[in-house]
Amino acid sequence: MDTSQYMSMFLEEGMDNLQTLNDSLLQLEKEPDNIDKVNEIFRVAHTIKGMSATMGFNKMAELTHKMEDVLSEFRNGELKVTKDVVTVLFKCLDTLEQMLKNIEDGVDDDTSIDDIMEELEKIADNAKGGQSEPKEEEKTEEEDHGNNSVSVVELNEYDINVIKQANDKGYSAYEIVIELSENTLLKSARVFLIFKSLEEIGEIIKSVPGTEDLENENFDFEVQVVILSTKKSDEVKDILMNISEVDSVSVNGIDIDAEKKKKINQEVEVKPKPADMSKQDTAKKVEEKKAETTAKPKPKVKAAPKKNQKPHKKVHQSVRVDLERLDKFMNMVSELVIHRTRLEQISSNYKSTELNETLEQVARTTSDLQDLVMKIRMLPLDTVFSRFPRLIRDLSVELDKEMELVIQGADTELDRTVIDEIGDPLLHLIRNSADHGIESKEERLKAGKNPVGQVRLIAYQEGTQAVIKVEDDGAGINVERVREKAESIGIDTSGMPEKDIKNLIFMEGFSTNKEVTDISGRGVGMDVVKNKIAALNGTVDLVSEAGKGSSFIIRLPLTLQIIQALLVKVGEETMAISLGYIDRVINYSDDIVKMSNNKEIIIYNGNIIPFVRVYDRLGLEKSDEKKNYIVIVKVGEKTVGLMVDSLLGQKEIVIKPLGKTLNSMKEYIGATILGDGLVTLILDVSALV
Repeated sequence: MDTSQYMSMFLEEGMDNLQTLNDSLLQLEKEPDNIDKVNEIFRVAHTIKGMSATMGFNKMAELTHKMEDVLSEFRNGELKVTKDVVTVLFKCLDTLEQMLKNIEDGVDDDTSIDDIMEELEKIADNAKGGQSEPKEEEKTEEEDHGNNSVSVVELNEYDINVIKQANDKGYSAYEIVIELSENTLLKSARVFLIFKSLEEIGEIIKSVPGTEDLENENFDFEVQVVILSTKKSDEVKDILMNISEVDSVSVNGIDIDAEKKKKINQEVEVKPKPADMSKQDTAKKVEEKKAETTAKPKPKVKAAPKKNQKPHKKVHQSVRVDLERLDKFMNMVSELVIHRTRLEQISSNYKSTELNETLEQVARTTSDLQDLVMKIRMLPLDTVFSRFPRLIRDLSVELDKEMELVIQGADTELDRTVIDEIGDPLLHLIRNSADHGIESKEERLKAGKNPVGQVRLIAYQEGTQAVIKVEDDGAGINVERVREKAESIGIDTSGMPEKDIKNLIFMEGFSTNKEVTDISGRGVGMDVVKNKIAALNGTVDLVSEAGKGSSFIIRLPLTLQIIQALLVKVGEETMAISLGYIDRVINYSDDIVKMSNNKEIIIYNGNIIPFVRVYDRLGLEKSDEKKNYIVIVKVGEKTVGLMVDSLLGQKEIVIKPLGKTLNSMKEYIGATILGDGLVTLILDVSALV
């Protein structure tokens, strides 16, 4: 059967589930006794198994099935959560991620799972090998699980407790019977969509038939489910009836007191000790249960929803949009802004009141549309930050150093284009902090530090920019080693401030590493980091103190398309400077410019600020303007005064790339089209300073 229509959903859901698994495994390693986390991991692994089996990716289903065996040992208390076991589970995770990428890229999947399967089998066998024979009633329950014999109404003690806790928090438990149409061609895919809809409104705790039967289409057309939800039974029914190929749905509430009585009665009947019960009686009980019920071998179990937990979003509240469409939408809005500016210019020439009123309405609507598309394009940094706790965990094992990662401000939002590109620079900076920054446990104890090194990843918004800091409490930058390296490659550091010497590590091919490691690479990382951030119109600065640690400070524009800018005259040319860089504008006079170390500076508010004549830097002739201005800009930790010939006012401008031909012009980040149709260059302030 053709499942290609579900492929996009499978890939997206698969990646989301793997990220959830990753985060939950990290949490479980810190809290080995957290049974809720074990249940969550089991549920997600089970979902991945079901999805991959439905789509026909048997190798993925086989691997997740084997993972479930190990997770079951955690749940039963037969296996303790240790670093070694979690490491093997992380290997599974990486393998599953590689398989998904191969599927997405259309590459033949030649990923070998034999070694991992063997490791998982060993873990499962060791757990079972260390256990004594289970008690008779436990044996019966295990047999039940293996033979699909616990019915949806045959709730065990754990299920009853879960439902009771959920009831206390305002959740209702429902038993749902769903009849599929007899014309349903792909039953398992339809059930997958039903389960997905149910999981959007609550938590499934049991289903009949068992998941394996559902995956293999080994059932007729009826499915029974027990679910916890805050929805009313009518709402649940309506949601399910709206799914195509569903013929009928019945939703009944579960009486928890009746279930408890039923459970007590069953226990009274089946309570005789194993010694008093004959083999025939035991067999008879199992057969009776088999005859009257069917069950899921490993039910999805999740504890009752916690207090203050936000309810799941409805399925219709979010829509996945192809990124190319979003980019086209952004470009169309950008064009609209350009034409609006042009219309405003024409309107001011004709001085028509009627036209002005309409244009004001158009301007408001365009601004709202622009804000909306900006917000749609914005993503929280959490989408990037979420991969780093695992990285620090792996580096901690690899380098044999105790480290922890502290993340702050992961909800800070950035343009999607920036989010896509910022991952690699941050990855390298964190690796660098772990490898070079954090010292060994022994060295830290000698220095009177906490034996556990700390890497901090901090993000926040500052005006029109986002600031991301990668900090560590390690040894800091060794200035003398940097100086030695600089002198050895012909850089004169005499008279150079210590801060500038430290920043030499951003030069191409500059590395103080005596040896190459797999973690920090071959000394080509820091210049790549700087170039990548510069390509995003951002800056990176280093602040370091010997023995205290280092801080890499990245500043990035919140968006790369539409910005507020100051238009200035440089020579006879009109140019734009992003307001995000501008601190203030002051009047120019000859007497405030001084010379220091053969370079021009200005003294403002008691501070010495480097001075740049922009027309001179760009090779333009100075205009005849008598009154000039100094635009004081801040780029990272640097403050510089830029002399311009005159000011033309503030405008909202659309950044257009210069294209391949003019790509080498590093003084400009792009161009824009003004209202009078004039193409204007946008200055790259970081290149001028």
